[in-house]
Amino acid sequence: MKDLSFPVPLWVWAAIMVGIAVMLAVDLLAHRESHVIGFREAAIWSAIWIAAGLGFGLVMLAWQGGDAAETYYAGYLIEKALSIDNIFVFALVFSFFAVPDAYQHKVLFWGVIGALAARLVFIFVGVELLRIFFWTAYLFGAFLIWTGWKMAFSKDEEVHPDRNPMVRLVRKIIPTDTRFHGDKFVTRVNGRRVATLLFVVLVAVEATDLVFAVDSVAAVLAITTSTFLVWTANAFAVLGLRSLYFCLAGLLRRFTYLHYGLAILLGFAGVKLILSETPVGKLPIPFTLGFITATITISIAWSLIATRNECGCR
Repeated sequence: MKDLSFPVPLWVWAAIMVGIAVMLAVDLLAHRESHVIGFREAAIWSAIWIAAGLGFGLVMLAWQGGDAAETYYAGYLIEKALSIDNIFVFALVFSFFAVPDAYQHKVLFWGVIGALAARLVFIFVGVELLRIFFWTAYLFGAFLIWTGWKMAFSKDEEVHPDRNPMVRLVRKIIPTDTRFHGDKFVTRVNGRRVATLLFVVLVAVEATDLVFAVDSVAAVLAITTSTFLVWTANAFAVLGLRSLYFCLAGLLRRFTYLHYGLAILLGFAGVKLILSETPVGKLPIPFTLGFITATITISIAWSLIATRNECGCR
């Protein structure tokens, strides 16, 4: 698979990792006290994270030129769009376990750290598979098309967090109290150290995100196999996931048709990945970027217009 490639010095990787760690530390310090995240606070932090993500694209433009910047933005946009589907599931998990609003940010914070770690592993494994075995592009492509089809036509299937294998395993292996103990993941009950219900919620969030991680990483690999670009696109999109959740939590019911747009993006990524190993080759990045932007815009606008009467909008 021919692809955009450029040398990335070790110090650049180190700088990116340190930068991400610093941003996470700042976010943790800013929310060290458990409290309900209001829309204004969430909107400000969302703007900060989005500015960071878009700003990194300008860094790529100055460092590696327009092709690298366009490729990064395409990956970032598709990641950001797919992250909205994560939010639907997070909302369901929080609702199922009746998680108090004040504790949700802590769960999402540690959930994001786990999501970043999982994606880093998937990215390096996926890139190596595509590099060594060209036919894995067909497997990844078919998987994305199948996932898109399932997302479009199986959206109404119920999700049961308590039936998740990882959640059930935790309850079997680790002594667990079925109550919340403030924002603690672990506490003592009758002198015995046990996991709290909030820890079970964290496991449920991490487990569901693993599924999304496979889909999203494969989707970005359809755009580029540059490990650096795939990682940074994933990282900057995931970093703002918590704030985006609190911004959109009240609007989720209005995104009625968004899953069709996300399904189209996954199918498009699958076809793109398969075509990359045929005489057609990789589709132009400007076309990919335009397609992603148009699909997201149309699906969100369609949803908001179709549900405008639900909020009294005219």
